[in-house]
Amino acid sequence: MIQRLKVFISSVQSEFAEERQIIYQYLLTDALLGRFFDPFIFEILPATDHQVTKIYFDEVRRCDVFICLLGKEYGFEDEAGVSPTEHEYNEASRLGKNRLAFLTNHEMGQRHEKEQKFIKKIERAVVRKCFTSEIELKTAVYTSLIRYLEEKELIRTGPFDASVCRYATLDDLDLDRVAEFVRIARSKRGFPLSDQADPTRILTHLNLIRDNGLTNASILLFGKNPQRFIPSSEVKCAQFPGNEVLKPILSYQVYKGDVFQLVNQAIDFLLSRIDAAVGTRQSNVQVSVEYEIPRAVVAEAIVNAIAHRDYASTGSVQIMLFRNRIEVWSPGQLTYQLSLEKLRQPHSSFPLNPLIAEPLYLAGYIERLGTGIPDMIELSKKAGLAEPQFMQEEVFKTIVWRQATGQATGQATGQVPNVIRNLVRVVRGEMQRSEIQDILELKHRENFINNYLIPAIEEGYLQMTFPDNPNHPLQKYALTNKGLELRKSLLPVVKMQNKTTGKESLSETEKGRKKRTTGQATGQATGQAPDEMSTLILAVNGEIQRSELQRLLNIKHRGNFLSNYLSPAIESGLIEMTHPELPNHPAQRYRLTEKGLEMKNNLKKEKRKR
Repeated sequence: MIQRLKVFISSVQSEFAEERQIIYQYLLTDALLGRFFDPFIFEILPATDHQVTKIYFDEVRRCDVFICLLGKEYGFEDEAGVSPTEHEYNEASRLGKNRLAFLTNHEMGQRHEKEQKFIKKIERAVVRKCFTSEIELKTAVYTSLIRYLEEKELIRTGPFDASVCRYATLDDLDLDRVAEFVRIARSKRGFPLSDQADPTRILTHLNLIRDNGLTNASILLFGKNPQRFIPSSEVKCAQFPGNEVLKPILSYQVYKGDVFQLVNQAIDFLLSRIDAAVGTRQSNVQVSVEYEIPRAVVAEAIVNAIAHRDYASTGSVQIMLFRNRIEVWSPGQLTYQLSLEKLRQPHSSFPLNPLIAEPLYLAGYIERLGTGIPDMIELSKKAGLAEPQFMQEEVFKTIVWRQATGQATGQATGQVPNVIRNLVRVVRGEMQRSEIQDILELKHRENFINNYLIPAIEEGYLQMTFPDNPNHPLQKYALTNKGLELRKSLLPVVKMQNKTTGKESLSETEKGRKKRTTGQATGQATGQAPDEMSTLILAVNGEIQRSELQRLLNIKHRGNFLSNYLSPAIESGLIEMTHPELPNHPAQRYRLTEKGLEMKNNLKKEKRKR
């Protein structure tokens, strides 16, 4: 059995109470580090009448690695004006212990005067690293201890993401994307370096350079062509017409690129093929879009699969869209600290690839550590979906369920593809490419152009305002007559009584549809408004919030309510907004128009007759 190496964790206890516990638990529970290291913090000692200083010094003498956390405070000073942390550091230095120093990302002027002097003394002897968050601290400790084990030849191979990528050079990285990452990380997480900083300095800060070589993580995150070095890092996406893996395959894509691109492309693949509910839009105010599966649920499943997969495996991440579910397969196994049951609850984070997980966190792809899957479950419930399922087989599987009434979403039956349907739903007037893409919450520009814009234009649903100059700086897009007809057909049918003649008249939606259906039944054979519309109109009293209406009708799925109830009622002139120019106004309310009031009175009369 391997004799574990002692690690002494030193700091001002009051300032780093949480960080001390984090490192202690991390070293005990990490699959690799836990085999080699036995951490010590003073808090674990039982009450004793022994002198505290003697206990500390005895532990320092016994340790193999001395970890020092440095922040703003210097700590308690003895008669000589020296803190316990500095005494411990001095003893570790005298004994020739391996010392690791980690600094909070504070300006020197924010630190205690003696802490500033202490840091300068340490910097003369030890290479120190800065951290701004829990994940950065854990990553820095992880990298430093792995290096220590390798230097002592206690391990011969490091984790895949921390291993040097043979033959890779700085020329293999897209430095523009490194700078773009820094800009995003500064905005979202307060990343300390500037996008103008030397790329080598940025990569070093992220622990992506080792022994003057680029790590596998650096290639996966910022490589121009990561699959040249790691072929299995691609992501395969497929769409099937039913609930089983059977031909015909409606769509099949193999995505390549860096980790960020893979995540964006995979999310866009799914969002372009599931149903979307669209709110209203007045003038130039943006419409709201809600997918049948919340975007955050889709994103979490994909980010987890790509970030935490086993990159040493020759298998690829596979994403399959069925009529009733999404399945995401990720090569690898759960870490031994986690069970499927623990996974469903808030838990500590145990990333298999910490050097990949940290940049994903800094760029906002991972919001809060250890809460992603519980959030997935909660969001699915709120959307009226069954809880996601998780299975550990030869690969780790995530299953996200769709709406029970979900239909096949491809071209198997000759229907208009969902990519075009969803695009047509959101276009109002003339709109820029970026505006449409933002409304649909799609990040990958090329995917949007190739899978949305071009097919919609080629099929005659969309047109350019400058058709002879596709790259015109003022280029915008608008629906053609065919596109407008399709949009009308996506709304429920409403038949109203003409106020003057007393005869039934068709809504604009029905007029457009009747031209195409050659007299076929439309589901409103009795000349009445749809049940959804009648129920909604009867529920409106005075001015009322959307959430209150939804509660009265007992409808849990917001997207379903907007798409099938509220939007059609507004489009048909039955309901109006109190702030029509600002659909997303925080004080927005809805009320019946004169037309809506008339319909409500008629519905009440019919009820009394029955």
